[in-house]
Amino acid sequence: MSPLDQPPEIFDRNRRRALRDRAQNRRDDVFLWHQIADDLADRLADVSRRFVDVLIVGPMSAFAEQILTGRKTNVTLATMVDEDRLPFAAESFDLVICAGTLDSVNDLPGALVQIRKSLRPDGLFLGHMFGAGTLATLKSAMLLAEQNRASPHIHPQIDLRTAADLLTRAGFALPVADLEKTVVRYGDWRRLVGDIRDMGVGNALAGTRQHFGRDIFARLDEAWQTKGANDGKVDEHFVHIHLSGWCPSVDQPQPAKRGSGRVSLASILPPSKPAR
Repeated sequence: MSPLDQPPEIFDRNRRRALRDRAQNRRDDVFLWHQIADDLADRLADVSRRFVDVLIVGPMSAFAEQILTGRKTNVTLATMVDEDRLPFAAESFDLVICAGTLDSVNDLPGALVQIRKSLRPDGLFLGHMFGAGTLATLKSAMLLAEQNRASPHIHPQIDLRTAADLLTRAGFALPVADLEKTVVRYGDWRRLVGDIRDMGVGNALAGTRQHFGRDIFARLDEAWQTKGANDGKVDEHFVHIHLSGWCPSVDQPQPAKRGSGRVSLASILPPSKPAR
């Protein structure tokens, strides 16, 4: 691929790694990571097949035991690799898990293709990303506080339909994308920002940072309070997009060809009633 074909570097790779590094040293109440790990464990529990070689990419590496729940596997943990620059040979794994940071990958379509290629035939991919609508309250408060000098602090996120399309384009068989929401109530935006930093998913956008002066915090306090309920707490939203797909294999069930049905739909449905 020539440099002209490369996608733009929206995210600063060094900054992204630094955020993860600092989060490893903090490790406070990363409740959302535990929630995601539990969800991945539940999804794996519905799969009866045995996985021998497993790759876990990103922050979920720290929760391998919680996700795999006693499965006997050879686990490769890749905490700091870039998802769109995976250093693994083709067909190395039966299961790849990549959760929590796919929304901040420079080349997400390329990352999904690389994940699919790293899987053996009939291998499974389980993924997660924060989708459009995540941190909407914090974003709105920042826009109010910065007035006419607003700059991006929270990167754009994709919606469910786009995520599903990307799975298909990457060549996964039986692709599934679904969505869940978590609402967390915060009395102070500082606590929310602290949780984000603990997870290592802060602002990794490329480019220079704009300085808004010392009074920005007081203005942000004001903006945050305008969004509070009677108890002074504010709802913040985390939108979870869960992804799954299989590496194609000749042994997988295939959809029937168009026109191969033997039963007419009209013979099953009751006759329609005349309109009044």
